[in-house]
Amino acid sequence: MRIRLDGRVALVTGAAQGIGQAIARSLREAGARIHLTDLDADGLAVAGENLQARTHPCDLADRAAAHALVARILAEEGRLDILALAAGGVRGQVGRPIEEVTEEDWHRLFQANVDGAFWLAQGAAPHFRQSGWGRIVAVASSAGLRPSLTGIHAYTASKHALVGTVRQLSWELGPHGTTVNAVAPGLILTNPATHAQWEAYGPEGQQRLLDSLHTRRLGKAEDVAAAVMFLASEQAGWITGQVIPVDGGRL
Repeated sequence: MRIRLDGRVALVTGAAQGIGQAIARSLREAGARIHLTDLDADGLAVAGENLQARTHPCDLADRAAAHALVARILAEEGRLDILALAAGGVRGQVGRPIEEVTEEDWHRLFQANVDGAFWLAQGAAPHFRQSGWGRIVAVASSAGLRPSLTGIHAYTASKHALVGTVRQLSWELGPHGTTVNAVAPGLILTNPATHAQWEAYGPEGQQRLLDSLHTRRLGKAEDVAAAVMFLASEQAGWITGQVIPVDGGRL
């Protein structure tokens, strides 16, 4: 199956590095015109130059800013077809006992992992309804399906919330030609936080994790991007409200 997205316009969040950048590259190679956004303005600028893409530094947790970003792309392009929502993460947090979790810690990860995805979907929904075609693909996590290996309460809760958001959006937007799905990656070594998590396991813990995967290897950002590409394609038009684990067959 050859996936082509010629003429489509995509917005990729979290595009300054890792999974988001791999998704952006795959979309561009399939013919889509891509717009990139991230909190990391410097990293985003480099990604934009490498991928020859328009960049929009933005704090997506700000509802007005997220809506304005959608409006800007629509004004420039006249259309928006795909939201690839890869922004999020642990924002420097580490696992700690429940008694030590602060209100700020809790809300910060919901802002990172849920709020921006919802505000962008909200901003794009009227256009998707009018055009009769749209794709929203969110990068959740295996932590959205089970307890997280990070041990971070807010990360696990926010990724579960993202999965719920995807399913509710699918129900609302499905009758208007827009599919909404998520992928749930396992551990992908793409940034300092994931590398630190991997190193913290030590050799024995690393081997136990590998032994728990059917593939006996860690994934790559490109593995996740491939799943996102399929869900963003014309061929996936009757798949919606789903969460596809991309985790090497974790037991």
